[in-house]
Order: sequence, then C-alpha cells, then structure tokens
Amino acid sequence: MTRVSRALGMPLTPKAEKYFERRPYPPGEHGRARRRNDSDYSVRLKEKQRLRAQYGIREAQMLKTYKEASRLSGLTGETMVELLEMRLDALVLRSGFARTIAQARQFVVHRHITVDGQRVDRPSFRVKEGQTIQVHERSASMDPFQVAAAGGHKDVLPAVPGYLNVNLEGLQTTLLRRPKREEVPVTVDVQLVVEHYSR
Repeated sequence: MTRVSRALGMPLTPKAEKYFERRPYPPGEHGRARRRNDSDYSVRLKEKQRLRAQYGIREAQMLKTYKEASRLSGLTGETMVELLEMRLDALVLRSGFARTIAQARQFVVHRHITVDGQRVDRPSFRVKEGQTIQVHERSASMDPFQVAAAGGHKDVLPAVPGYLNVNLEGLQTTLLRRPKREEVPVTVDVQLVVEHYSR
C-alpha cells in the first residue's frame, strides 16, 4: 500500500503517511528523477486510480458507480463520490470503527457489522438515509473494536462528517442524510474522473 500511495502521490493509510513524508516521490529506481510531463490521458487515469484506491474497490465497481451516477440528476462526478461514500465499508471507516478502508472491509466481510440489526457481509452494500450501522454485540468485545470505542483511531482519521451521527462508545452510527461531495473526506478532482470515463 505504501508503494501504491507513492505512485498515486497521496498517502492511503496511516502507515503510508509516515513513509510518504520521507519519500514524497514515485517508487522505483528513477522515481526521484522523474520529471516528465504527463499526457492528458495519464493525468485523468491517475485521478481515477486515486479515487478508486481511497475506496479500495475494483475497476468494475468504479465503472458501475460511474454509470449509475451518470443516469441520475446532478453533477456526475459529485454524485459518484456521494454514492461511493454510502457504501457500508466507507461508513464503517468514517465512523471511526476501523483504521483503514481495508480493515473496514474485513470487518464487514467477517460479519462483525449489522445494519438495522441485521448482519451484512457485503462491503458494497449501500446504506440508506436513517439506517443504523452497529458492531454486532458478540464482536464488540474484540480488541480492534475496543480500541475503536476508546477513540483509538482519532489521530489518523478525519473528523466525523455531518451526515453521520456516531456513538463511538456504543460502536453505533446512523446515516442521517445523503453525503454532500464537499463534506466527503476524499482527495480527488471529480471532473477528471468523469472525463476519463466519458472519453
């Protein structure tokens, strides 16, 4: 993940952030010396990869989300980020229950997470407004969740966004409303992503 972070020009995990401070240039033997002008295509491709990496999803899932966003009203790029943000694994991360998107996905896949009291094991599950996400009562006593409940990830995660109502000690969060692009803590030029897919 550190190597991917350096290739994309942004830290994707807390661990990568430390490496990134020391080596803020692409990986590889010529990483430091690379000064070429990127083509328009490569700039758009890199931006798409940056967004994909921040959500840790496959290309097929990205493309599917883009197509859905392009059919909905509003700006396609902003809608795309909003749809990605309503994924269950993304909201588990934003709520502070996990330290990284990979850990959030693992928690979901291993059936530690419930939505409105029902276990959900699909990271791509789209949470609806008003639904409540919670760590299953049998899982809450596990070390990773105890660390989270004590606020152990606050030093590496952005502040909880306004579309979530989080009870960290209770390992519970509610999606109050649909996220707005400007509130979503991802670094991306959405217009470049749209240009990449619409070419």
